[in-house]
Amino acid sequence: MKASTFQTLIIGLLCLAIAGLSGGLYNQYQRMAELQNTSTQHLQTLDTLQRDSSALKDAQEKLQFALKDLRQMVDSGEQQANTLDPMLDQWAQEIQELRDGLAACATAADMTALRARLEQVEQQLLDLRSKPSVPSPTPSTAKPKKTARPQPIPLSPPFSVLGVESRGGERFLVIAPHDSRSLVDVRLLHNGEQTGTWRLKALEPTSAIFVVVAHPDQTVQFP
Repeated sequence: MKASTFQTLIIGLLCLAIAGLSGGLYNQYQRMAELQNTSTQHLQTLDTLQRDSSALKDAQEKLQFALKDLRQMVDSGEQQANTLDPMLDQWAQEIQELRDGLAACATAADMTALRARLEQVEQQLLDLRSKPSVPSPTPSTAKPKKTARPQPIPLSPPFSVLGVESRGGERFLVIAPHDSRSLVDVRLLHNGEQTGTWRLKALEPTSAIFVVVAHPDQTVQFP
């Protein structure tokens, strides 16, 4: 074989080897580029996961703080409830004591009024006893003849009689204005008290006797 032919063969082989190496290097370069791209994507995914993990940790911390605040609020509410329950019981007891006190005051006021009315009646009895008695006529005294007098027309009272009520052993006449339906208008009359020009003189078992100015005594029957 000639030297020129051998050289040409060697050169061709070298060219083939260089071409093969170049192709292999190119393939390796492409693989490295693909690996780099994949590694970049993985790094981006890892960064995203790290950011998500950080966000989850922040949310978890916030939830823990919120749960702690909620527990404190619950504990505070329980303490307030434990504090308010005795206060409510105490307030209820004080309200009941106030009601009892008001009832006792009302009873004392009624007794004071009854005592005053009793003293008034006793004074009237003393005045009647202190008046001189009229001497009885002697048999020789001539009795005047009685003349028939016309019966007076009974007056209509300016109120309605509801009945009789007993308090502390005393009887009171219960009256109210005509056509009145309110308990505020109801009034108790004792002997000697009056409403308008009508003054209660006496309470009979089934009627009341009134003294009316410029009129004879009026008898009002109980309902």
